[in-house]
Amino acid sequence: MDKLVSFDPGLIIWTVVTFLLLVAILTKTAWRPILNALEERDRKIREDLETAKRAREEAERKRLEMEGRLADLRTQGAEMLAKAAQEGEKLRHGLKTQAEAEIHKMKERASADLEAEKERLVGELRREAAGLSVRAAEKLLGRSVDGGVQKEIMGSFLKDLEGQGKAEHAGKR
Repeated sequence: MDKLVSFDPGLIIWTVVTFLLLVAILTKTAWRPILNALEERDRKIREDLETAKRAREEAERKRLEMEGRLADLRTQGAEMLAKAAQEGEKLRHGLKTQAEAEIHKMKERASADLEAEKERLVGELRREAAGLSVRAAEKLLGRSVDGGVQKEIMGSFLKDLEGQGKAEHAGKR
């Protein structure tokens, strides 16, 4: 045990020489490759960080671009819906106007048809009334009236009835 505690200059010199030799060998063989590997790893990490930063910036740019496109699409969609609603309203209004015009025409035709039928029936009624009047007059007189006189009396009677009908019709208006 004394040898471990004792001071031997030869042992110290050989220990220092061995240590320096070991450091020189390690520097030549292991230290440089370790440093090169660490430097390569450091460079790779920096490149990866730079690539990740560029990718994140690109993703952010694309996100903003997509949000802009989405906003544009929403605006276009809203405009298309508004335009479609406006066109639908125009079409509805046009169809309503057309239907009202058609109904008005149908009413006018029906009114004209009714007026024509009324005139026909009034004329027929007048002729029938004139014929009945002539027959009543014949019975009162007890004799038959010839055709010419009968036509003259009926024509006069019809003119009187028409005059009265026109006066009544004008009064209604």
